[in-house]
Amino acid sequence: MIFVTDAVGACVYTSPEWTTLTGQEVADALGLGWLDRVYSDDRTIVAETMAAAVRRGEEFSVRYRLLKPDRTLRWVGAGGVPAFGMLGHNFIGYFGTVTELAAGATDTITAYGKIERFVPPAPHPNTMPNCRLDQVADHLLLAHSLIESDGGKEALPDLRSALFKIGRALAARIEVKERLN
Repeated sequence: MIFVTDAVGACVYTSPEWTTLTGQEVADALGLGWLDRVYSDDRTIVAETMAAAVRRGEEFSVRYRLLKPDRTLRWVGAGGVPAFGMLGHNFIGYFGTVTELAAGATDTITAYGKIERFVPPAPHPNTMPNCRLDQVADHLLLAHSLIESDGGKEALPDLRSALFKIGRALAARIEVKERLN
């Protein structure tokens, strides 16, 4: 599932899969509301990693547990790529993804957060994007990590520009929904 933040790390968009996975309505996840669904033992790691990434304007990766609608826990891998504005190239927020981890793959992991190159985990059916724009965003994030590790860095500015434009379109969806309500 896809998320977009602003320059202070507040969520301005999350895909509808968030509600399916956590039971929290998208409107309630905006800002820092999504932290309410992070397991309390992992919340500090996630919040501190996000805050450090925002201060530095760098990519981040986190692994943590989310509360599902039935209050059971599910491990997820998440991370974000910084977005920079068209004018002045100022840091304007993150474009990221949250992926549910396969049950057997989580037997020996613990929560962690790192300011590092973000490589999305393998897709999981429960967090696959359902709308086309979210699918495009998911593929762009994967392409971003592949280009960085396999060469072709000259394409990164164009890819980051595409991520910026997709993020802006996703955030505009929330703004339109809020105006209609």
